[in-house]
Amino acid sequence: MITLQQDAEGFIRMNRHYPASVRIRITFTDGSTGEFSGLTLNNAYDAALAEFRAKNGLDARGFSRTSAGRTNSGNKLDFVPVHPGME
Repeated sequence: MITLQQDAEGFIRMNRHYPASVRIRITFTDGSTGEFSGLTLNNAYDAALAEFRAKNGLDARGFSRTSAGRTNSGNKLDFVPVHPGME
């Protein structure tokens, strides 16, 4: 089992997918805990990544389609929003 701690802004640190069958316990800032499958957190990660890419004008694979003069060094997601009772 993996144990994670929610930060004050409501996020957990997650920069990769976990195995779908692993159980992950999250301690929330309000003191409650929740146990989730890796698949549930992977879905939350994918949703956060899609939102990040949409806000930054990236395509589905994370590439910038702007002119070659601009670079995109921040095509990475490290924090995922979580809340008690998420599915």
